[in-house]
Amino acid sequence: LESFYARQLRLSPHVLGHSKAHVGRVVAELVRAAKAQGLQPGPLALSLRGDFVRVGSAYEQHKVRSPDCFDILVPLRLPPRLEPQPRCAGALGPHGAFVCGLRARSGWPRRYRPFAEGFCVELQGRSHLLSSGLVLRWFQGHLQRCLGAVRYRLQERCRISLSACPGRPPTLHIVPCSDYVCCHISMAVRLIPAIPLGDALYLTALPPQGPQVPPGPEALWGLNASRQEQRLLGWLKEQTPASSCHLKCLQILKGLRDLRGQGLEEPFSSQWGRVLSSYVLKTALFSLLLQGPLEAWDERFLVERLEDLVLYLRSCLRKQTLMHFFLGNASLPDALALPRFLKEAAPVNLLAAFDGPTLDLVAFQLINTWIQAPHVIRMYSSPRYLRPVPTP
Repeated sequence: LESFYARQLRLSPHVLGHSKAHVGRVVAELVRAAKAQGLQPGPLALSLRGDFVRVGSAYEQHKVRSPDCFDILVPLRLPPRLEPQPRCAGALGPHGAFVCGLRARSGWPRRYRPFAEGFCVELQGRSHLLSSGLVLRWFQGHLQRCLGAVRYRLQERCRISLSACPGRPPTLHIVPCSDYVCCHISMAVRLIPAIPLGDALYLTALPPQGPQVPPGPEALWGLNASRQEQRLLGWLKEQTPASSCHLKCLQILKGLRDLRGQGLEEPFSSQWGRVLSSYVLKTALFSLLLQGPLEAWDERFLVERLEDLVLYLRSCLRKQTLMHFFLGNASLPDALALPRFLKEAAPVNLLAAFDGPTLDLVAFQLINTWIQAPHVIRMYSSPRYLRPVPTP
């Protein structure tokens, strides 16, 4: 496991630091240009707030393999007096996710009608619900129009381009120039438009669940609590031993998941990756960390803690239940100071979208992967099986 981690999973802090700094500079230029251009149409259109929020594993110290993919939230500014009013959508959205609609205030003045016609849709007879699909299309086009000026300013640093798939946030591709940085890694940055709720909470468009799964209504948005997760990780860093292995356990488990997925046949290979998503693995780690003494996560107990995490995940899969860590969780430490919105939200089961036989099969393969970990590492780490990790 130590050799697997050192050779295939561990990132160079030097390379990761350079990559994050380069991404930050390029995204700052693009957001600044997009905000300036967005002020021209007037106050009744969408615009960028002017900042961006770094989220995901690259900024939480548990990314594996290569620092070539990053997630950035780009907060939007709604027109004045059009404040979002989250309303839980219940059974309307996909299972295993917290969803809500952004309903505009009743009695809009007539001059707000162009915004409603351009960005709002109806859901079950309710009008003036902000559409995530329309916002995504506007966001992609808006960034694309700003790309020319930014590309000219950055031409000595890197080459940049923008791509997008229907229903997904646009991806910024960055290819550094050879004489600008020492770490010549092409990077893909997923730029995610986000609606601020306050208290470092955001609403983002629901991602497609797969080619066979119908998309959720465009009037529904998902909750993003990445900043709360970063605060929790910071608190855990202070409470655990200096040589704590909790993030290393998460990285190794992600690596074993990816290796085992190389040898599985479709459609189970895709199901395996969706059930054991990085978010599910991270949620399981958070839950397990708060169950026992944090001193037990010292580096010398790596194998024991990793086995505990595998067994805890298997138990969750068999019970078909793994609750969202923040929504409606009354047992969180008081030091985290969670927003009231999270405390009062209805709990969400992250495994509710999957049927029992699928979860049982994933549980069996998970424990089998752990038992045969040395064989899995030797077998699927060979050049025959290794394939490049897809960009987001």
